[in-house]
Amino acid sequence: MVIQTPSQAHIIVLGNEKGGSGKSTVAMHVAVGLLRLGFKVATIDLDTRQRTLSRYFENRSQRAAEYDENLPQPQHHTFQKSKYDARSVASNDEAWRLGEMIGQLRLGNDFIILDCPGMDNFLAREAHSYADTLITPMNDSFVDFVLLGDMDARNKRVLDPSIYSDMVEEQRSRRSLRDGGKIDWIILRNRLSPLNARNKQDIEDALAALSDRIGFRTVGGFSERVIYRELFLHGLTMFDTIEDASEDIPYSASHIAARGEVQQLLEALNIPAILQRTAPVIANDAGPKAGKRVA
Repeated sequence: MVIQTPSQAHIIVLGNEKGGSGKSTVAMHVAVGLLRLGFKVATIDLDTRQRTLSRYFENRSQRAAEYDENLPQPQHHTFQKSKYDARSVASNDEAWRLGEMIGQLRLGNDFIILDCPGMDNFLAREAHSYADTLITPMNDSFVDFVLLGDMDARNKRVLDPSIYSDMVEEQRSRRSLRDGGKIDWIILRNRLSPLNARNKQDIEDALAALSDRIGFRTVGGFSERVIYRELFLHGLTMFDTIEDASEDIPYSASHIAARGEVQQLLEALNIPAILQRTAPVIANDAGPKAGKRVA
Protein backbone atom coordinates (compact mmCIF):
# COMPACT_ATOMS: atom_id res chain seq x y z
CA MET A 1 0.00 0.00 0.00
CA VAL A 2 1.21 3.49 -0.86
CA ILE A 3 0.38 6.53 1.28
CA GLN A 4 -1.42 9.15 -0.78
CA THR A 5 0.45 12.23 -1.91
CA PRO A 6 -1.09 15.68 -1.42
CA SER A 7 -2.20 15.78 -5.08
CA GLN A 8 -4.31 12.69 -4.37
CA ALA A 9 -6.17 14.09 -1.38
CA HIS A 10 -8.95 11.72 -0.38
CA ILE A 11 -12.34 13.42 -0.14
CA ILE A 12 -14.73 12.33 2.61
CA VAL A 13 -18.28 13.68 2.42
CA LEU A 14 -20.71 13.58 5.36
CA GLY A 15 -24.19 13.56 3.86
CA ASN A 16 -27.79 12.92 4.86
CA GLU A 17 -30.83 14.98 3.89
CA LYS A 18 -32.31 14.52 7.37
CA GLY A 19 -31.06 16.73 10.19
CA GLY A 20 -30.04 15.40 13.59
CA SER A 21 -28.27 12.30 12.30
CA GLY A 22 -24.86 13.23 13.73
CA LYS A 23 -23.04 14.37 10.58
CA SER A 24 -21.07 17.18 12.23
CA THR A 25 -20.17 15.04 15.26
CA VAL A 26 -18.77 12.39 12.93
CA ALA A 27 -17.00 15.00 10.78
CA MET A 28 -15.19 16.59 13.72
CA HIS A 29 -14.10 13.24 15.15
CA VAL A 30 -12.84 11.95 11.80
CA ALA A 31 -10.97 15.21 11.18
CA VAL A 32 -9.24 15.23 14.57
CA GLY A 33 -8.56 11.50 14.37
CA LEU A 34 -6.78 11.97 11.04
CA LEU A 35 -4.84 14.93 12.43
CA ARG A 36 -3.72 12.81 15.39
CA LEU A 37 -2.46 10.24 12.87
CA GLY A 38 -0.25 12.91 11.32
CA PHE A 39 -2.27 13.66 8.19
CA LYS A 40 -2.85 17.11 6.74
CA VAL A 41 -6.59 17.73 6.81
CA ALA A 42 -8.88 20.39 5.37
CA THR A 43 -12.54 20.73 6.32
CA ILE A 44 -15.38 22.55 4.57
CA ASP A 45 -18.63 23.44 6.30
CA LEU A 46 -21.34 23.55 3.62
CA ASP A 47 -24.18 24.26 6.05
CA THR A 48 -24.37 28.00 5.41
CA ARG A 49 -27.18 28.38 7.96
CA GLN A 50 -26.33 26.35 11.08
CA ARG A 51 -22.52 26.27 10.72
CA THR A 52 -22.25 23.47 13.30
CA LEU A 53 -18.81 22.29 12.22
CA SER A 54 -17.50 25.86 12.03
CA ARG A 55 -18.78 26.63 15.53
CA TYR A 56 -17.09 23.48 16.79
CA PHE A 57 -13.69 24.57 15.47
CA GLU A 58 -14.26 28.07 16.86
CA ASN A 59 -14.83 26.46 20.28
CA ARG A 60 -11.66 24.44 19.77
CA SER A 61 -9.55 27.48 18.96
CA GLN A 62 -10.96 29.34 21.96
CA ARG A 63 -10.16 26.48 24.32
CA ALA A 64 -6.64 26.05 22.97
CA ALA A 65 -5.96 29.75 23.57
CA GLU A 66 -7.60 29.86 27.01
CA TYR A 67 -5.87 26.79 28.45
CA ASP A 68 -2.67 26.94 26.37
CA GLU A 69 -3.36 23.47 24.99
CA ASN A 70 -1.89 21.97 21.85
CA LEU A 71 -5.07 21.00 19.97
CA PRO A 72 -4.45 20.08 16.32
CA GLN A 73 -6.64 22.03 13.89
CA PRO A 74 -7.49 21.34 10.25
CA GLN A 75 -7.41 23.98 7.54
CA HIS A 76 -11.05 24.93 7.98
CA HIS A 77 -13.31 26.82 5.57
CA THR A 78 -16.93 27.93 5.90
CA PHE A 79 -18.51 27.97 2.47
CA GLN A 80 -20.39 31.17 1.68
CA LYS A 81 -23.80 31.10 0.06
CA SER A 82 -24.00 32.72 -3.39
CA LYS A 83 -24.82 36.42 -3.41
CA TYR A 84 -26.91 36.03 -6.55
CA ASP A 85 -30.71 35.80 -6.36
CA ALA A 86 -31.42 33.99 -9.62
CA ARG A 87 -31.35 30.25 -8.86
CA SER A 88 -29.50 29.17 -12.00
CA VAL A 89 -26.88 31.89 -11.62
CA ALA A 90 -26.44 31.13 -7.90
CA SER A 91 -26.09 27.40 -8.59
CA ASN A 92 -23.43 27.96 -11.25
CA ASP A 93 -21.58 30.33 -8.93
CA GLU A 94 -21.60 27.87 -6.01
CA ALA A 95 -20.60 24.94 -8.20
CA TRP A 96 -17.66 26.87 -9.62
CA ARG A 97 -16.48 28.14 -6.22
CA LEU A 98 -16.76 24.71 -4.59
CA GLY A 99 -14.77 23.12 -7.41
CA GLU A 100 -12.11 25.82 -7.12
CA MET A 101 -11.91 25.42 -3.33
CA ILE A 102 -11.54 21.64 -3.56
CA GLY A 103 -8.94 21.98 -6.30
CA GLN A 104 -6.83 24.33 -4.18
CA LEU A 105 -7.14 22.24 -1.02
CA ARG A 106 -6.05 19.09 -2.88
CA LEU A 107 -2.59 20.60 -3.31
CA GLY A 108 -1.64 20.73 0.37
CA ASN A 109 -3.73 18.15 2.18
CA ASP A 110 -4.05 14.39 2.49
CA PHE A 111 -7.77 14.52 3.28
CA ILE A 112 -10.63 16.94 2.62
CA ILE A 113 -13.79 16.54 4.69
CA LEU A 114 -17.05 18.14 3.56
CA ASP A 115 -19.95 18.46 6.02
CA CYS A 116 -23.25 18.84 4.14
CA PRO A 117 -26.43 20.49 5.43
CA GLY A 118 -29.26 18.27 6.65
CA MET A 119 -31.43 19.04 3.65
CA ASP A 120 -31.60 18.55 -0.09
CA ASN A 121 -30.11 21.50 -1.93
CA PHE A 122 -27.90 22.12 -4.92
CA LEU A 123 -24.73 22.58 -2.88
CA ALA A 124 -25.17 19.27 -1.03
CA ARG A 125 -25.72 17.39 -4.28
CA GLU A 126 -22.67 19.02 -5.81
CA ALA A 127 -20.53 18.02 -2.80
CA HIS A 128 -21.64 14.38 -3.08
CA SER A 129 -20.31 14.23 -6.63
CA TYR A 130 -16.76 14.83 -5.34
CA ALA A 131 -16.78 12.07 -2.72
CA ASP A 132 -14.23 9.27 -2.65
CA THR A 133 -15.88 8.12 0.57
CA LEU A 134 -19.46 9.07 1.42
CA ILE A 135 -20.52 8.61 5.05
CA THR A 136 -24.25 8.76 5.72
CA PRO A 137 -24.97 8.67 9.46
CA MET A 138 -28.49 7.54 10.30
CA ASN A 139 -30.27 7.00 13.59
CA ASP A 140 -31.12 3.34 13.93
CA SER A 141 -34.83 3.65 13.26
CA PHE A 142 -37.27 3.32 10.38
CA VAL A 143 -37.90 7.07 10.66
CA ASP A 144 -34.42 7.53 9.18
CA PHE A 145 -34.43 4.42 7.00
CA VAL A 146 -37.22 5.73 4.75
CA LEU A 147 -34.76 8.27 3.38
CA LEU A 148 -32.86 5.32 1.89
CA GLY A 149 -35.67 2.98 0.90
CA ASP A 150 -39.45 2.66 0.69
CA MET A 151 -40.89 -0.04 2.93
CA ASP A 152 -43.96 -2.28 2.92
CA ALA A 153 -45.18 -1.64 6.48
CA ARG A 154 -47.02 -4.96 6.70
CA ASN A 155 -44.04 -7.25 6.23
CA LYS A 156 -41.14 -4.73 6.47
CA ARG A 157 -40.04 -5.60 2.95
CA VAL A 158 -37.91 -3.10 1.04
CA LEU A 159 -39.76 -2.00 -2.09
CA ASP A 160 -37.55 0.54 -3.87
CA PRO A 161 -34.68 2.94 -3.21
CA SER A 162 -35.95 6.28 -1.90
CA ILE A 163 -35.12 9.92 -2.62
CA TYR A 164 -31.68 10.14 -1.05
CA SER A 165 -30.52 6.85 -2.55
CA ASP A 166 -31.62 8.05 -5.98
CA MET A 167 -29.66 11.27 -5.49
CA VAL A 168 -26.50 9.38 -4.50
CA GLU A 169 -26.79 7.18 -7.59
CA GLU A 170 -27.06 10.30 -9.75
CA GLN A 171 -23.92 11.76 -8.17
CA ARG A 172 -22.08 8.48 -8.62
CA SER A 173 -22.78 8.77 -12.34
CA ARG A 174 -21.54 12.36 -12.38
CA ARG A 175 -18.37 11.36 -10.55
CA SER A 176 -17.72 8.55 -13.02
CA LEU A 177 -18.17 10.88 -16.00
CA ARG A 178 -15.98 13.58 -14.43
CA ASP A 179 -12.87 11.53 -13.71
CA GLY A 180 -13.75 7.83 -13.76
CA GLY A 181 -13.75 7.72 -9.96
CA LYS A 182 -16.01 5.69 -7.68
CA ILE A 183 -17.80 6.57 -4.45
CA ASP A 184 -17.47 4.17 -1.53
CA TRP A 185 -20.79 4.68 0.29
CA ILE A 186 -20.94 3.89 4.02
CA ILE A 187 -24.14 3.87 6.06
CA LEU A 188 -23.18 4.64 9.67
CA ARG A 189 -25.76 3.31 12.14
CA ASN A 190 -25.83 5.78 15.03
CA ARG A 191 -27.59 5.47 18.40
CA LEU A 192 -27.58 1.70 18.27
CA SER A 193 -29.46 -0.05 21.05
CA PRO A 194 -27.23 -2.17 23.33
CA LEU A 195 -30.00 -4.76 23.36
CA ASN A 196 -30.73 -7.20 20.56
CA ALA A 197 -34.22 -5.76 20.08
CA ARG A 198 -36.60 -6.81 17.30
CA ASN A 199 -36.53 -3.32 15.75
CA LYS A 200 -32.73 -3.40 15.61
CA GLN A 201 -32.79 -6.72 13.74
CA ASP A 202 -35.52 -5.52 11.38
CA ILE A 203 -33.44 -2.48 10.40
CA GLU A 204 -30.36 -4.64 9.95
CA ASP A 205 -32.29 -6.95 7.62
CA ALA A 206 -33.72 -4.02 5.65
CA LEU A 207 -30.29 -2.42 5.23
CA ALA A 208 -28.82 -5.73 4.04
CA ALA A 209 -31.56 -6.11 1.45
CA LEU A 210 -31.15 -2.55 0.20
CA SER A 211 -27.35 -2.73 0.18
CA ASP A 212 -27.45 -5.57 -2.32
CA ARG A 213 -29.50 -3.41 -4.67
CA ILE A 214 -27.80 -0.01 -4.52
CA GLY A 215 -24.33 -0.77 -3.18
CA PHE A 216 -23.34 0.59 0.21
CA ARG A 217 -21.50 -0.75 3.24
CA THR A 218 -22.98 -0.68 6.75
CA VAL A 219 -20.83 0.24 9.76
CA GLY A 220 -21.72 0.50 13.44
CA GLY A 221 -21.50 4.13 14.53
CA PHE A 222 -21.76 6.06 17.78
CA SER A 223 -23.91 5.08 20.72
CA GLU A 224 -26.17 7.60 22.44
CA ARG A 225 -23.70 9.14 24.90
CA VAL A 226 -23.92 12.48 26.70
CA ILE A 227 -20.16 12.89 26.34
CA TYR A 228 -20.41 13.61 22.60
CA ARG A 229 -22.67 16.60 23.25
CA GLU A 230 -20.55 17.85 26.17
CA LEU A 231 -17.30 17.81 24.19
CA PHE A 232 -18.78 19.97 21.42
CA LEU A 233 -18.97 23.00 23.74
CA HIS A 234 -15.27 22.61 24.53
CA GLY A 235 -14.21 21.99 20.94
CA LEU A 236 -12.91 18.57 21.93
CA THR A 237 -13.22 15.01 20.62
CA MET A 238 -12.64 11.60 22.13
CA PHE A 239 -9.08 11.75 20.80
CA ASP A 240 -8.34 14.77 23.02
CA THR A 241 -9.29 13.22 26.37
CA ILE A 242 -7.14 11.08 28.65
CA GLU A 243 -7.49 9.08 31.86
CA ASP A 244 -6.54 11.97 34.16
CA ALA A 245 -8.67 14.55 32.36
CA SER A 246 -8.97 18.08 33.74
CA GLU A 247 -11.42 19.16 36.37
CA ASP A 248 -13.94 20.47 33.81
CA ILE A 249 -14.00 17.26 31.71
CA PRO A 250 -14.57 14.28 34.02
CA TYR A 251 -13.17 11.10 32.50
CA SER A 252 -15.15 7.86 32.74
CA ALA A 253 -15.54 4.39 31.28
CA SER A 254 -17.92 5.93 28.73
CA HIS A 255 -14.95 7.84 27.27
CA ILE A 256 -13.05 4.61 26.69
CA ALA A 257 -16.02 3.01 24.94
CA ALA A 258 -16.69 6.13 22.86
CA ARG A 259 -13.06 6.40 21.79
CA GLY A 260 -13.22 2.79 20.67
CA GLU A 261 -16.26 3.56 18.54
CA VAL A 262 -14.45 6.37 16.74
CA GLN A 263 -11.28 4.34 16.24
CA GLN A 264 -13.33 1.52 14.74
CA LEU A 265 -14.94 3.99 12.34
CA LEU A 266 -11.56 5.24 11.10
CA GLU A 267 -10.45 1.68 10.46
CA ALA A 268 -13.79 0.78 8.82
CA LEU A 269 -13.25 3.49 6.21
CA ASN A 270 -10.80 0.96 4.75
CA ILE A 271 -8.54 3.65 3.31
CA PRO A 272 -5.01 2.25 2.81
CA ALA A 273 -3.24 5.39 4.07
CA ILE A 274 -5.18 5.23 7.34
CA LEU A 275 -4.68 1.50 7.80
CA GLN A 276 -0.92 2.03 7.49
CA ARG A 277 -0.98 4.38 10.45
CA THR A 278 -2.71 2.13 12.89
CA ALA A 279 -5.34 3.24 15.41
CA PRO A 280 -3.10 2.73 18.49
CA VAL A 281 -1.09 5.75 17.34
CA ILE A 282 -4.13 7.87 18.18
CA ALA A 283 -4.82 6.22 21.53
CA ASN A 284 -1.20 6.52 22.63
CA ASP A 285 -0.50 10.02 21.32
CA ALA A 286 2.14 11.45 23.62
CA GLY A 287 1.65 15.10 22.71
CA PRO A 288 -0.03 17.72 24.95
CA LYS A 289 -3.74 16.98 25.18
CA ALA A 290 -6.93 18.62 26.18
CA GLY A 291 -7.65 17.94 29.80
CA LYS A 292 -4.03 18.69 30.72
CA ARG A 293 -2.90 22.24 30.97
CA VAL A 294 0.45 22.87 29.40
CA ALA A 295 2.88 24.63 31.72
